[in-house]
Amino acid sequence: MMESQKYAIVDLETTGHSFVNGDRIIQIAIVMMKDWRIENTFTTFIHPEKSIPLFIQDLTNITNADVANAKPFAAYGQAIYDLLQDAIFVAHNADFDLAFLQAELRRAGLPALQGKKLDTVELAKIIFPTALSYKLGDLAQELHIPLKQAHRADDDAKATAQLLKACWEELNLLPQATIEQLHKRSFQLKSDISHLLFSALHLKRSTTKEERGFIYEHQLAIKQPPAVSQKTITEHSYPKTRKDKLALLQKAMPSFEERPQQFQMMDIIWHSLHDKQEAMIEASTGIGKTLAYLLPSFYYAKQNGRKIGISTYTSNLLDQLMYEELAKLEQVTGERVHVALLKGMQNYIDIGRFAKILKVDDESYDETLAIAQVITWLAKTETGDLSELNMSGGGQLFLEKIRKLKWAATKQFDFYSYAIEQSKHADILMTNHAMLLADLVRQEQLFDNIGGWIIDEAHQFIQAAVQQDEKIFSYTAWKYLFGQIGMTGDGQLFDKLQQMAVTTGRVPRPLLKQTEQHFRRLATTFDQVMQSFIEQLQRILREAHRQEMKQTVMLTELDVDVQHCAQLSFSMQTWIDSAEQILQMFYEHQEEVSLTQQYIIDEWQYWIHEFKIKVAEWDELFVLRQADYFAWFELDKRSIPGSIQLLKKPLHVTASIERLFAQVREQAAIVWTSGTLTVPNNERFIADQLGVATNVPINRLQASSNYYQGARCFIVTDMPDIQAVSQHEYIEEMAYAITRIVRTTEGRCFVLFTSQDMLRKTVLLIQETKLLGDYMLFAQGVTVGSRMRLLKSFQKFSHSVLFGTNSFWEGVDVPGDGLTAVIVVRLPFSAPNEPTFKAKSQMLQAQGHNAFTELALPEAVLRFKQGFGRLIRSSKDSGAFIILDRRIDAKSYGKEFLSALPPISIQKLSLEHMVQALGNWYNNRHE
Repeated sequence: MMESQKYAIVDLETTGHSFVNGDRIIQIAIVMMKDWRIENTFTTFIHPEKSIPLFIQDLTNITNADVANAKPFAAYGQAIYDLLQDAIFVAHNADFDLAFLQAELRRAGLPALQGKKLDTVELAKIIFPTALSYKLGDLAQELHIPLKQAHRADDDAKATAQLLKACWEELNLLPQATIEQLHKRSFQLKSDISHLLFSALHLKRSTTKEERGFIYEHQLAIKQPPAVSQKTITEHSYPKTRKDKLALLQKAMPSFEERPQQFQMMDIIWHSLHDKQEAMIEASTGIGKTLAYLLPSFYYAKQNGRKIGISTYTSNLLDQLMYEELAKLEQVTGERVHVALLKGMQNYIDIGRFAKILKVDDESYDETLAIAQVITWLAKTETGDLSELNMSGGGQLFLEKIRKLKWAATKQFDFYSYAIEQSKHADILMTNHAMLLADLVRQEQLFDNIGGWIIDEAHQFIQAAVQQDEKIFSYTAWKYLFGQIGMTGDGQLFDKLQQMAVTTGRVPRPLLKQTEQHFRRLATTFDQVMQSFIEQLQRILREAHRQEMKQTVMLTELDVDVQHCAQLSFSMQTWIDSAEQILQMFYEHQEEVSLTQQYIIDEWQYWIHEFKIKVAEWDELFVLRQADYFAWFELDKRSIPGSIQLLKKPLHVTASIERLFAQVREQAAIVWTSGTLTVPNNERFIADQLGVATNVPINRLQASSNYYQGARCFIVTDMPDIQAVSQHEYIEEMAYAITRIVRTTEGRCFVLFTSQDMLRKTVLLIQETKLLGDYMLFAQGVTVGSRMRLLKSFQKFSHSVLFGTNSFWEGVDVPGDGLTAVIVVRLPFSAPNEPTFKAKSQMLQAQGHNAFTELALPEAVLRFKQGFGRLIRSSKDSGAFIILDRRIDAKSYGKEFLSALPPISIQKLSLEHMVQALGNWYNNRHE
């Protein structure tokens, strides 16, 4: 019997992040846990002997008044010290709490704490490798751990104790082989997790319970994915009449409400699939678009034995389809739907490659942690899709080493092969636009024998095609690449390979020397070319007197020495040829090398592959100057050359989309659908870019007007004209209007900008004036985190506001009362100097077209429609769409924006009257 362990789970609130700069503790909580039960807790406010900064008061809700009667730390020091003796110190981000506590103990004349520490951030990363976030509040929400008030020591310490227990329980569900692999690596981690793993291992070994449901490869336990099911033909047929559809849907969902447009969409898709025709459907929110295409797709696939492909833009929508909508389809049809989700090969793990890495003991902390996360994940994942993992920067670099890069038939289990096998037997094959577009250049065509394609979020297919053909050069990425190879004596890959070559006598010394010379010449040429770019970029910025730190410069503004760039390509190809010669010599005697040597050979091969990709990219960017592409540099003036990137995009993608679907159009159906496919006065703006023939009509299905009865549109008529006032004055007016609106609706607002600069200045002004001091403000480009993370944070708080730019206008879903108002600060026109817009405008003007009416206006109207689409997600939703840009009323094109909205009440009022009307509507909306 193992001795039970005592844990002291600690959380501190402090006046700031640095005890070195004099920050002090203001609250401490200690939860004592033994045998996974809380034995006792200690919590107290502590007087910091200084004032608590306002931002800390906002964060923690601890004010100077709360600590006024508390004593300084020295009064509690001995009691705290005694409590923590003989226990493992546990905290969420243990280094921070322990360092602060040690400093306070030192100040109070007490000895430093000795003993083990355990960090629940590190532990949670290993045990829950797919968690969306490792912040305590986010983990608590995901694991259903109660946390009433985050950033209060007492609540945080209790939540951390429950998190520790949840990690222990989850650890015990893992197979023995997984725990053994984790334990072996745990000694290289930052906190003392090894004893916990050892306890779990001891427990596993003492039970004789058989572990089922795992495949064992290379001493790794891999979760056994569900068996690939064979297709079955259904006896049921598609419900063609309204009566048949109602009977089918109401039987499965008694509360089902009939929506004529949904039935209409089902029929259009059924006929399109049946007749192998193309169709376009603009389906507004509220008609039940997803079920409208899944139902006819399912019946067609079942009756004809040909799968239907469904492609979406975002992985969020793919997940939603996979889990929510398909469950609904099975409920309606009463049958099992065979679905396969297929992504590009590089999305999947290469288990063999990962196993080889495990055999080498030479790794950084980031790699050790990443390996531990992957080991746990393999025992849980059903897909092997690496995007499931949540890894930090160093871990992300590690993932690049274990991606599947080439496919070959193997007897060993492989997730990519499994996904392909599943796709062969599916009724419905789901993928994303990027994967579908990759079929253009893929050697083995994966999407043959498809009975038809449903392209959801079709307007985004253009953007996906642009990204597919996009090339990016990054100075830092190239320098990293050179650093991986290295030179003689620096301990990097070439140095290891050279030592191995000499030891085994496989490679002649002259070839090694020659390869290093080629590499040295390559690195020198790269530095020379880059120096020329840097000097020109700095001169352009100087002459233009550009103030902003982040800048873009079109490639055409530089004088590119194509010959020098071609010389770099030649140098790189020369090095690749030498490097491959060395590789070939090792491959001739592969069976005689040790595991460590095999790993070095594999690494060498991997980096040669990376250099081959880079030389192709370099040629496309700098040597082969194609006319139908445009390119621009992006950089930050504070960090040149490190921040330099070059992006290259195609001006047109219509031809490549037409090429992709040429064969499909001959033998199957294509259905393009989206909430936004048209704009007033330019119905075929999207259709033309997708290369859809003019004889294919666009079916426009709008939800009935009562669906939008909860929506109101307000146009504020007395906002300043941006041309007539200074930017500062304009931002002041906007900030004032936004704060009035937010206070009236009590938060839950999206504020949509077109300029990151204006967004930042407005948010900073609102923060400085403290006009929304009791609201949580989340701002794209200001608050740290991805778009989805900001959205999740916004949804967690009732008094919150989310500020976003153009990229936030689409694909964001906040159902129900989660969103009360969308505030449009500026009509969503592209900034004139935005590179993509600038290049397309110049091209249109050169052809004698009007860039405003043919590009700027339709793009802005589409975004405007998308912005409104965020607001009403069900017939029970209510929301206000508030426009602060006076151009919608003053300019002739304003009516095109308004006619793009569904039939809703539109009021034009001064700010004062609008706030009153908004308040009345808000207070009475649920009556």
